[in-house]
Amino acid sequence: MPGKQRKSGFFQKKIALIINPSSAQNKWLRSRQLQQYFHKKFPGRIYDQARNKADMIDLARKLSLENDVIVGLGGDGTLADIMQGIFEAGREKDVVMGIVPLGSGNALRKSLLIPKQVKKAVRILVKGKPKPIDLINVDGRVANFVSIGATGKITQKKSQLRIPGLIGHLLAARVVFTHPREEMEIELYDGLDDKRRSFEKKTLNLKLFDCVVNKTNHFGYSWTVSPKAKIDDGYLDITLFDIRAYSYVLYFPLIYLGHYQKILKHFKAKRIVLRGKNLQIQYNGEALETRDEIELKVMPKALRIISPGRVVRTPIGPLS
Repeated sequence: MPGKQRKSGFFQKKIALIINPSSAQNKWLRSRQLQQYFHKKFPGRIYDQARNKADMIDLARKLSLENDVIVGLGGDGTLADIMQGIFEAGREKDVVMGIVPLGSGNALRKSLLIPKQVKKAVRILVKGKPKPIDLINVDGRVANFVSIGATGKITQKKSQLRIPGLIGHLLAARVVFTHPREEMEIELYDGLDDKRRSFEKKTLNLKLFDCVVNKTNHFGYSWTVSPKAKIDDGYLDITLFDIRAYSYVLYFPLIYLGHYQKILKHFKAKRIVLRGKNLQIQYNGEALETRDEIELKVMPKALRIISPGRVVRTPIGPLS
């Protein structure tokens, strides 16, 4: 039958599933039904022993050396660690990545139109096609989204609280009420302004509440933070929140839906350098060490991810 042929074609690939057991407040560990489903569907291909970031990256690096497809089960942080491992192994041109959302933050999943429901996401693995996406280089780290300023401070505060999920974010978010605008020097290279006019270099000196650099449209919890971002256009999408804390709080419902960003300063660029004092940074929902300067570069068509989008030719052939 056609359905069985599609399924067998996918499962003939060398596949490994890397699961973050602590994602979504230990959802994998708590759900025996979920474990049974995947062990039945992917016998002998489940790896759920990694307990921290370093272990996850190391596991992904090792598995990408011997597999055609690496499937990540977790949130944005888990997926970023798996991507990092693939790149450290030098296998980003050979390995295709799959996603099954299992975390509290699923910005990449949403931007790729991958269903949140587990079984529907597995169907995409079987029937979908590899789509090349851009990524962000953050000092050698791989990222889908980065922010400098208020949301970076929230992420750093959440890491100190050690309270997982949405509750931890809400408690940490109280810092935005007193977060000041910070002086930043921003250099943009090879970009486009809001009127699609190209430039080689643009320098801005601004007081910013937040600076969001994205390849996805979203942050976690379905927040449409970068409505103009495109995951494969070859540019970093940069939104500059040159507003005060009270305006950010007052208009947050519109910011959450992506409407307010339409009146903010916005650019696209292939490289951005930000300078300031004690910049607070987050990437993929994880805090980065505070610093006075950071450089971000776009990584065009850096990795292929199975999605319900258009067919893309790949060296390992279609996954359906």
